[in-house]
Formats: sequence, C-alpha cells, structure tokens
Amino acid sequence: MKKILAALLMLMCFAYHAKAELRIDVTEGTFKPVPIAITPFDGGGDPQLAQLGQDITKVIMNDLQSCGLFKIVDPNAHIQSARDVMSNPRFPDWKLINAEALVGGLLKRSGSQVQVDFRLFDVFTESQLTGLSLGTDASNWRRVAHQVADAIYERMTGDKGYFDTKIVYIAESGRELKGHRKYRLAIMDQDGENHAYLSAGNSMVLTPRFSPDRTKIAYLDFGKNNKAPNLHIFDLAKGHSESLGAIKGLKMTPRFSPDGSHLVLSVAEGGVTSLYRMDLGSKKLTRLTTSSGAIDVSPCYDPEGKQIVYSSDRGGKPQLYISDAGGGGGTRISFGKGWYHNPVWSPRGDLIAFTKQDGGFYIGVMRPDGSGERLIASGYLLEGPSWSPNGREIIYTCQDTAQSKAGLESVDIVGFNKRKLKTPGEATYPTW
Repeated sequence: MKKILAALLMLMCFAYHAKAELRIDVTEGTFKPVPIAITPFDGGGDPQLAQLGQDITKVIMNDLQSCGLFKIVDPNAHIQSARDVMSNPRFPDWKLINAEALVGGLLKRSGSQVQVDFRLFDVFTESQLTGLSLGTDASNWRRVAHQVADAIYERMTGDKGYFDTKIVYIAESGRELKGHRKYRLAIMDQDGENHAYLSAGNSMVLTPRFSPDRTKIAYLDFGKNNKAPNLHIFDLAKGHSESLGAIKGLKMTPRFSPDGSHLVLSVAEGGVTSLYRMDLGSKKLTRLTTSSGAIDVSPCYDPEGKQIVYSSDRGGKPQLYISDAGGGGGTRISFGKGWYHNPVWSPRGDLIAFTKQDGGFYIGVMRPDGSGERLIASGYLLEGPSWSPNGREIIYTCQDTAQSKAGLESVDIVGFNKRKLKTPGEATYPTW
C-alpha cells in the first residue's frame, strides 16, 4: 500500500531540501503544502491597472490554494512590493517569513491591450524558476490569471495545470412536479466563474461530454414533452445544437473517441442495452457488445482509443469490464462488494475512476487491470465522476442528504482536498 501511495503522490507532494531547487518529494503518504508568497501585481501608478492587478492576484491565489498543494503566505507579512520582487527580490528576508516560493507581477498598457508580466522564484536557491509575458484585452483578465496559476503549478509539479479549463454540467431548477422541472446545459470556468446556460430548458438534457478539443459537447436531449430522446452535439463556436438524427432505441451515455471522429454510446432496445460506435461523418452505427439480456452502459475509451471500459450486469450485478475498441466479450476488472457504475478512464491512462454503491455511495479509482482499488470519497449520493484534464482531480455529482440539493464536488486522486464547486443552483452530470 505504501508503494501505491508513493507512486500516486509522486507528482503532488512538495518539500524543500537545503541547497536544492523546490521539487516533488514523498513523505510517508502525506505532503505539506508549499508556502508561496504572491505579491499584489503592480499597475505602475495607473488606478485601473492597480485594481486589475489586485483582481488577477486574488484569482491566482484562489487557484493555487484550491488544489491543496500550496499555502498562501499572509500578504500582511510581505516585506517587498511586486515591483521590487520583479527587479531585486530580497531572498533572505522572504526566508524569515517562511516563504519557499515567491511571485511578483507587473501590468502595463500596450496599445489597446494590457501586458501582464510575472516571475516565479525559488527563495532558497535564490533563482528564477519561470516567467511569462502575456498580452490581452482587459476584459480577459480572469483567463490571464488562470494561465499564470497554470504556469506556476506546471513548473512546481511537473504536471499540466488545469486552472484555465471549463466544466460543462446540467443545471437543474424548479419543482419535481410534472412540467415544473428545468434541465439546462450549462458551462463555467473550473472555479465557478463565467457561468453561462447553453440551452433554454425546454426539454430534459443529460450526460454532457466534451469533445477532445473542447469545442463541442455531446449530450442526450429528450425533446418535445420529453418523449423523443435523441443525441445532440452542441458547437461552442457556433453557439447552437444539432441532432444526430433518428436512431432506433433509447440512446444513452455518449462519449467521444480520443480523436473526436466518433462516439461510443449505449442503445437500449428490446430488453437489451448494448454498446455501439457512431461515426460522426456517416452517422453509421456499429454494435460492439452482444450479451443476451445484459445491460452494457457508460462506455469510455482509454486515452489511445484502443480499449473501452464500461459497466455491465451480465454477471448478475453491475461490474466493470474492459473490451477492445472494436468490441468483443469483455474482461471483468472489478470484484469488490457492491455495484460499480460510471467508469471513466484517466487522461493519463493509469487509473479508472468509478461510482460504487455498497450501503452508501463512493467515488473510487483502480488500475486498468482491476488492481489497487481505493475509495476516495463517500456520501449520501455520489455519481458521475469526471477527470481534470491533467488526471489529478476528479469532479462528481454530490448530494449530502435526502433533503439537500445536488451540487458538484471535487477531490484529488489520493482522497485529500475535497471541495464544493460554486454553481447558481442545483448541478449534476459534470464533465471537465
């Protein structure tokens, strides 16, 4: 078990060693967040830029603190301004307040745009780790802040950052009475900001999934009076949705292939639910599983598109199976107590996340061969896990009690740093 935890924490834990650059370290399955001082970005005497600098700094702090790997040094303890840090950081003084990493930033106007410069320093080696110069419209300041946070995260962990990303989900509102419940396709930044609705709520929508290039969303739309379920694809650039055409049977749980050329999905017809592949060009359907009387659902490709993991009750209760991408009988990989649902392959290919029902609800992970199963979150109702693009966080639907409203929650892959995500109302079926 210690070896498993060590491997999982390898890229998530930090510690300082004398005369060594800040680097990842493992200490008995635990880690200590890195103290990082982020000085308020300097606007060079321009009041508007000064406010913009404060706003950018706040978002960077929130991003880094939210991942659980960084501890923000109290700004009241700072001993230099951002401008001084950018030109001549006094590293011995920053050591005295226990800062291990240091960030400074400047803003200036460049024609109609704003230029944002920042530098990240290792306090103990007294060296610069990275820096960026980003030009943008002032209205795009929030995204620039996420990009700076990503650059810091990447340099200090070796993993891609995930702060400049989007989450699509189903926004639910209204009473459960017939015709009074609204289900809308919604999208937001990963920190809950820049929220927008993509559908009007005139019909029920479920299970939205991003395309690999994040420009399209596949989902299930139940149509007029919720009596005509069909697959749709929403084009984010064009701002509208398109039906994939009439398909016999109930279509469920669509998900894009890694190259974006087709979907893998479930189709229920005649008491059997099987997996199918749909070519997005020809709209041709190819059946992948043929188990008699079984329910095969929630398919998901591995990152290379060579295998598919899914849930099936062919053995009596829902368990996880893996088949070649071209179809076949499938190999069972889950053997624990309870029911297994909603498997999702990590973008890194090393783990599969799933929902488990056994007395309560759990979010868990296991290796693709079924070994190393670990439950990392539990609750009254948890379902629908989805990976962050770097494979280090998992987001899912969470309901704390029978009376509480459904919302979104995330947790890292070792079960630490659980946090609620901000949404305007009830939220389900998130995809990162």
